[in-house]
Amino acid sequence: MKVGGKQYRTVWMEDSSVFFIEQNLLPFEFRIQQSLNYRESCQAIRSMQVRGAGAIGALAGFTMAQAFLEAENIADPGLAAKAREEIEATRPTARNLFHAVEKVWEAGLISATYALSAALALADKDSEDCKKIGEYGNSLIRDGFRIETHCNAGWLAFVDYGSALSPVYLAHSKGKNIFVYVDETRPRSQGARLTAWELHEEGIPHTIIPDNAGAWLMFGGKVDMMICGADRIAANGDTANKIGTFEKALSAKAAGIPFYIAAPLSTVDLNCKTGKDILIEERSEDELLYAEGPDEEGIIRKIRTASPGSGAYNPAFDVTPAELISGIITEKGIVRASGEGIKEALRADEGYETLKLNIL
Repeated sequence: MKVGGKQYRTVWMEDSSVFFIEQNLLPFEFRIQQSLNYRESCQAIRSMQVRGAGAIGALAGFTMAQAFLEAENIADPGLAAKAREEIEATRPTARNLFHAVEKVWEAGLISATYALSAALALADKDSEDCKKIGEYGNSLIRDGFRIETHCNAGWLAFVDYGSALSPVYLAHSKGKNIFVYVDETRPRSQGARLTAWELHEEGIPHTIIPDNAGAWLMFGGKVDMMICGADRIAANGDTANKIGTFEKALSAKAAGIPFYIAAPLSTVDLNCKTGKDILIEERSEDELLYAEGPDEEGIIRKIRTASPGSGAYNPAFDVTPAELISGIITEKGIVRASGEGIKEALRADEGYETLKLNIL
């Protein structure tokens, strides 16, 4: 995607360094950060400088490659295994992270050069998969549609294009008249800060809404469909995504609004039979109790916005049951949110075929 007329990916690697867009500063400042070693890259994931399923996965792959390169340089055969544990502990819910680490680890057992090649290939595949998700998802969007989305599943959340927003971008580029309702997505405001910034950069009409306004808009006939991303998809189609997604799916079901999940197949975890098996990350209570933003001089300030005598509970994700999902938009087609639908998509991913549209 372009920022200020220049083409960017969210995260990329040059030699042994990783470069990424610092998402914690957006939309107030656009900055490229450099990570010199795997420990710095781990911190970038942990601190949410890089966030979003695909972007986390790509950075995790690069981080694993960095570890193999470092191990080779200092002749420490145990460093890569230690690094793998550290990388996998950064964000426990995001399946793409574990998928990338596993693939790069297998390549790194051959050589550090193979590890680097695998990481670069995974990043390229993430971008291409998201482009295809846009092509399939665009077929669901009619001229005049009003689309709601939750959290950020745009190009910042992946290497490029995005998942939930990829169909939106393509529909807009095809001349379709669309409008996007952007859930603010408390507590970190990924919608208000990141999704809204992306849509503004693309010139797509949109407005930010409170997280708890979605149901009212749906029942008021102002939403035609909802598309969200995913951080992990269980074998039966249950889907983990940013906290609040489950509520939106319930509202959409009650209002008769189609609710779609958009995600590459690398997000599927067959080891999780159902959503009950998905580990839900719990983050610092400070994300609820404090807010950050620039003052009049442009300096980022942190202020407490909640009662000084209160604590907070901050689950980062929730799980949407498969029966609430109209379909999953993948790089192989649109499949049912079910065990059979997942298997069908994975069979296609092995190279047998591209799926025909299967819309419920």
